[in-house]
Amino acid sequence: MAEHKIRFGVIGLGRIGKRHCMMIDKNPETELVAGCDIRSFTMGDYAGTPITVYGSMEEMLERHPEIDVVVVATPNGLHAEQAKYALNKGKHVVIEKPMCLSTQEAEEVIHTALNAARQVFVVKQNRYSPPVKWLKDLIEEKHLGTVHMVHIDCFWNRDERYYTGEDWHGGPLDGGSLFTQFSHFIDILYWVFGDIKNITSRMMDFNHADLTEFEDSGMVHFELVKGGAGSLNFTTSCYNQNLESSITVLGEKGTVKIGGQYMDEIEECHIKNYLMPE
Repeated sequence: MAEHKIRFGVIGLGRIGKRHCMMIDKNPETELVAGCDIRSFTMGDYAGTPITVYGSMEEMLERHPEIDVVVVATPNGLHAEQAKYALNKGKHVVIEKPMCLSTQEAEEVIHTALNAARQVFVVKQNRYSPPVKWLKDLIEEKHLGTVHMVHIDCFWNRDERYYTGEDWHGGPLDGGSLFTQFSHFIDILYWVFGDIKNITSRMMDFNHADLTEFEDSGMVHFELVKGGAGSLNFTTSCYNQNLESSITVLGEKGTVKIGGQYMDEIEECHIKNYLMPE
C-alpha cells in the first residue's frame, strides 16, 4: 500500500473527464484533488467528493502542488502541450486517446517524460477486453500458424447530431475519424500484430462536407512487418446508427473474427486442433 493515496487532478470535465472523476473518487487508493475546465462546472453532480474547479491548468497546479497525476481529457489537439506542461511540473500524466495529433508531438511528450523522470499513460482500454486478450494469446501462442491476412472494418454513424453545437468535434482540434472514433482499433492492430509497412490509402468524404474539416471514410492497405497483409476500412457515414467494428484474421491453421459494435464479441473461430476455452 502506498504511503498516501495517489492524488489526481483532471483537466477537461466533459463526458470522459467526468468518468475519470467518478472512477478516481471510487477507488480507495486514489484521491480526486481538483478539476479544471474553461467552462463553469460544479463537481458535486458527478463526483462523490466536491472539489474546486479551476479555469486553467496552470492555476490548478499552482494551487495544488500535492497532485501526483494529471489526467488530460481535453480536446485532442490540446493533449500534447498540456501533457508536456504537467510533466515539466513534475506530475505523472494520463492522456485520453489519442495521445496527440502527430508523430512529432508524441515524440516530444515521450522525450519530456524521460527528462522529467515521470510516467505517461495513454488510455487504450480496449486492449483488455476479453475477446482482444484472447486474440492476442492466439497469435502469441501460434495457434493460427502463419498469419496471412488481417482486415479491420469500422463502420459507424456520426452525423449532424454529433457534429452540431459549440463543440470541438469536427474542427481543427479533432484530428479526424481515425483519431477520435477509431484509434482504439488501430492500437489493437499494433498491439496484437506489431508494426506495419508499405502503407497506401484512399480517403473520401460522403456525408460530412458541411459538418467537418476532414474526410469521413477511407481504405488503408498495408503489410505486416512480421509477414502477411492487411487492410483498414472505416467510415462515419453509416445511416442513423453504428454497424460494426470488426477484425478478421486469416491464418495458416484457422480463421477468427471479432465483431460487434465495439469489437467485443467473438463471431467466428475455426482453428485446427483448437477448442475454445470455457
